Amino acid sequence: MDFSLFYFAYHGAGGTRRMPYNLLLEGARFADRHGFTAVWTPERHFHPFGGIYPNPALTGAALAAITDRVEIRSGSVVGPLPDPIRIAEEWAVVDNLSDGRVALSFAPGWPSTDFVLAPEDYSQRREVLMRTIDTVRRLWCQEAFELADATAEPATIRIYPAPVQPEVPVWLTSAGSPDTFRAAGQLGAGLLTHLLCQNLEELAKKITVYREAYTGTEAPRVAVMLPTFLGQDRGVVRETVGVPFLRTQAGLLLRAPADVLPGVDPDDLDPDDLEFVVEQAFDRYFETGGLFGQVEVAARLLDRLAEIDVDEVACMIDLDVEASAVLASLGYLATLKDVWQTS
Repeated sequence: MDFSLFYFAYHGAGGTRRMPYNLLLEGARFADRHGFTAVWTPERHFHPFGGIYPNPALTGAALAAITDRVEIRSGSVVGPLPDPIRIAEEWAVVDNLSDGRVALSFAPGWPSTDFVLAPEDYSQRREVLMRTIDTVRRLWCQEAFELADATAEPATIRIYPAPVQPEVPVWLTSAGSPDTFRAAGQLGAGLLTHLLCQNLEELAKKITVYREAYTGTEAPRVAVMLPTFLGQDRGVVRETVGVPFLRTQAGLLLRAPADVLPGVDPDDLDPDDLEFVVEQAFDRYFETGGLFGQVEVAARLLDRLAEIDVDEVACMIDLDVEASAVLASLGYLATLKDVWQTS
């Protein structure tokens, strides 16, 4: 399996953390030096969780300027929100800055507040997403589009600058819906997912659905995002990541639709119930859904992921832990990667 770094920061109420992008930049430099495959940065949410990333092309451009080797990926572009021309042109710039190291994962989006930018698309966001992906792919290949200009006259446009890569590598992000896994296969796209709403047995079945539906010419790719914090003492690690997890996930769960939190309506939960749900989620995450604790313990989860045909682990390191502590822990992650890949 390949290893990549994944960011989805919680910036705290009011956004008071100093140097909020230090972990992003220093982590990317580390990944570039230590043989990681990619760095993923997300699309906006109008919420402290993910809020400091309003546009993954902006952060991608910053990473392009300070790295030489890692792939620079969106994790994800919320396809129904930006205009497809803007997506294609912005990422074509990043492709040029990075000399062809761009890849795009697309998602339909889920918090309704994000759709203040495109309220008319919320109810049909999955259909709009598929149209957006098709348009971005065609624009990337320098296909000309005829659109109406301000005078209602037809105008033929192509994106500028021309990208370095003749085709843009595309991924589809899924919270766990088998239909999305199937759609990713039919698109010939990579599949980015996580373990928040599914266990390994369920994920294995969905990966089979994806691979059976796959139509692409390149090898299919499944990446699983895992929250990651490694150290020498498992108890210390649990204490370090526990409070930030409980603080950040509560806000997200209150905004989650049924396909993100199946069987639970957050509006029906009182504060004690919500705290219980989040604590249960953390217990499951810490024991079976993340790379936490010592290197040798984390390696066991990697073995299980390999058994179900996962191709890449996207290590989410931005957990609202002090950046200096996270950066110090990356040495353990590099050791895990090297030991696992050479064993």
